[in-house]
Order: sequence, then structure tokens, then C-alpha cells
Amino acid sequence: MPRKYGIRHTLGENGGPGGLMFTLRTLPLVFDIAREMQGLCPQALFINFSNPENRIIHALGKYSPICALGLCHGIFMGQGAVADIMGLPYEHVDVWGAGLNHSQCLLQIRDRKTGEDLYPRLREKERTFDPSFLPLTRRLFRAFGYWMTCSDDHLGEYLAYGWEGGEHGYDFAADERDRAGFAAELERVIGGAPIPAYWLKPSGERGAAAIGGVLHNKKRVLESGIVFNRGTVPNLPAEAAVEVPVMTDAAGIHPISLGPLPDAIAKLLTTQVNVQRLAVEAAVRASKEIALQALLIDPVVNSASAAVKLLDDLWEVNRPYIRPCV
Repeated sequence: MPRKYGIRHTLGENGGPGGLMFTLRTLPLVFDIAREMQGLCPQALFINFSNPENRIIHALGKYSPICALGLCHGIFMGQGAVADIMGLPYEHVDVWGAGLNHSQCLLQIRDRKTGEDLYPRLREKERTFDPSFLPLTRRLFRAFGYWMTCSDDHLGEYLAYGWEGGEHGYDFAADERDRAGFAAELERVIGGAPIPAYWLKPSGERGAAAIGGVLHNKKRVLESGIVFNRGTVPNLPAEAAVEVPVMTDAAGIHPISLGPLPDAIAKLLTTQVNVQRLAVEAAVRASKEIALQALLIDPVVNSASAAVKLLDDLWEVNRPYIRPCV
């Protein structure tokens, strides 16, 4: 639908018009769960794996007393990408990142054993690496000097020129096939078939580590979690959701500050923070007026008249799922 009005748009899950409507549909369901938790288990931790991660955690941080943590494997995708470019085994590379979900800045890339700074090696190897590999991410790397996670399609959702990395829409057909395949596999296991080997290996998410840290007071450090900022990244707005390392223990979730982001990176991300804040306000109030404002400040939207027409169409399609949250 954005393409119909000349708006070039990647993926459509976390940014742009698709991200806005996903926010409007998803937050009512999230707040249903949060309100139920307030009545049944007000001290429990809400662990979110759903997109749009940043907007969900922002909304809960602002409007719910429930403690919430978002988890995503994006930082590990970034770790894998830089390891591939440098020709190093994945497990030899250690990264520290901070920023927004799907646009974390890798502030440090080091050899896990020696602590050597690997950024010089990355800059050298990237120059001659396969040019078809993550061209948008690499363009930003050359311009800003830091590697941004986690993929061209996710990162591109936040940028006016994101489509230059490839216009990848969400593959709904593949999603349906995957769901059907998993349901069939589940039925086979229930019927007595052997448990697939991949079920018994870590998924790449850190849900079990977060839960174990809280339940057993283990003080576990997670490479990455989405939390309400409150100064953890000092040069992003305090009322924002950010993705940073966190520690979990019996007292809850403790964000780890890596200090301020590089100035240009902070300015790049602040634009998207403001889009996300308006999108959340539109969703919690079921406000078409605020939804239009969110579109009009989104870098992906290149025409005010197109935004009005597109929102009319999308609002009508999504009307059954939009309702006030607070």
C-alpha cells in the first residue's frame, strides 16, 4: 500500500507506515496482558519478544507499572556480520552495543580472548569484502565510523534512503509456511517422534538467561536488552526505549550504561525516537490525528498528500484492531 502512493518502504515491521500500523494493532493486546499482570502478578517481569520492540517497551515504560524487558537477537546478527567480514570465527568476536532496537551502534568490537580492538581490522577488511553484503549498513559504517546492527532491511526501516539496501517487504507467505511446518513438526513429536536436535540448543535469544538471573539471583549480564532509557544512554531522550547491555538478578533488570553515543549517531537515532514516541501516543489513544503526525515526521514518508491518503486506507483496513489502551 505505501508503494501505491510512491512511498518506498522496507520490511514494514518497525518503522515507516507499516511500523505505525503494527504499533496501533499490537499495543492494545500488550496492554491487555499488562493489566492482567497488574491484577495477578504485579511484581512479575514482562519479557517481550514481539516487534515493534522499541515501541512496545516505550509504551509500557511510560504507561504501565509493570517491569518490562525486550529481547532481540539483532546484536548477535551484527556480531556475526563483522566476524564474517574479518574472517574470524563468530565466537572469537566480542561486541558491546547501545542505541535503539535494530539500530544499535557497536561501540566496541574486540577479540574475546586478548581484548584487542578489532575496529582497525574491520575497516581494512570491509574495503574489499563482497560488495553485495549489507550495502546499506556498510555505507553508514563508512560515513559514521561505527557498525550498526542488525540487517539492511531492519535498519532501513528507519531511514529515508533505506530502500537503497533493497526493498524487502515482510514475507507473509513464508511466515505461513513456517508456521504450518512447525505445527506439523510439533504434532509428530507429540505423537512420539524424536525431538529435533535444534530444540535442545540455545535459540540465540536470552529469555532463559534473564529468567534464571531473576529467579536465582545470579547477576547475569545479557549482551542486549530493550529498556526504558532514564539516562542509560545520556544523549538520547530519557523517555525513550533503548537497547543496551543489562544485568538481571532478584531485584530485577539493571541497564548497563556504555556512556553517550557518538554525537552523529545520537542525532541519527533521535529522529527515530521522536517518530516512535508519536506512534505510541497514536496507539494508546487510538488517535488518527496523532497517527498522521507520526507519519509526517517519519523520514520514510516523502509526501504529505500521500501520507493522508495512505493513512485513510490503512486506518480503514486496521479499524477492527485499533482501540484506546489507557
